[in-house]
Amino acid sequence: MKQSVLSLSRATGRFTSGARVLPSFLIAGGQRCGTTSLYRALAQHPLLLKPVMHKGVHYFDVAYRHGPAWYQAHFPLRVSAALLAHRYGTRAHAYESSPYYLFHPLAGERIAKDLPGVKLIVLVRDPVERACSAHAHELARGFETESHFEHALELEGERLAGAEELLRDSPFAVHHSHRHHAYVERGRYADQLDRLEPLIGPERILVLDSHRFFAEPEAVYDRVLEFLGVPHLGYPTFDRHNRRALPRPVPRVLGRALRDHFEAYDARLARWLGGEPSWRR
Repeated sequence: MKQSVLSLSRATGRFTSGARVLPSFLIAGGQRCGTTSLYRALAQHPLLLKPVMHKGVHYFDVAYRHGPAWYQAHFPLRVSAALLAHRYGTRAHAYESSPYYLFHPLAGERIAKDLPGVKLIVLVRDPVERACSAHAHELARGFETESHFEHALELEGERLAGAEELLRDSPFAVHHSHRHHAYVERGRYADQLDRLEPLIGPERILVLDSHRFFAEPEAVYDRVLEFLGVPHLGYPTFDRHNRRALPRPVPRVLGRALRDHFEAYDARLARWLGGEPSWRR
């Protein structure tokens, strides 16, 4: 029944896609960095319009073959946005959240081409914690078969070998391990931001420390609204979402090795965050 409703909604959306808004900002990642929590907090603002069916459309990474009408079909009607703009005296903004956008090698180019002027919000987290959390998450979802975190890390290089080349050479391809097994590579946030910067522009990318978001959500929420140019209409309810898979503690020796590995990448985040990442203080 649920699938039938979704199919009908998609069909209706595609028929009316030309009458729908496109997003003016995206929560682009990173994975397991609090994107769902931020998405749901922003969804409580009356001028911020989430997709009509589900949080992550994943158009610019794994669904690009469907075309722009398919993508636009996921968003609210222009008339709805116009009514909100009239009511509040300022523009309403559509958005979505797909955490694979940050890591996919073609997503930035596609976003820049199809959504000129779009803004990106990126959340970053202690990359060691992120890697461990991602492993537990993928294991719980059935996308990971190696139950030991250490062994999954040992397999990462082999699993991801040639992945970026494949995705660039075959633009509509999907690489399972690139999406689900990149525990260390996805924690090299600075490399991913370096790829986005010339495509989007540094002034249209907001990088947030997710540890600060959970510790001081009001302050981070204020910063996001300022970045988007959206009026403050009160604070939402801040909850921590998507915590179903709790990782095991990282063994001390492995944790130290990973922190050493990420040190140089973390240092390059300072210019994006306006200071040293919280997990390095």
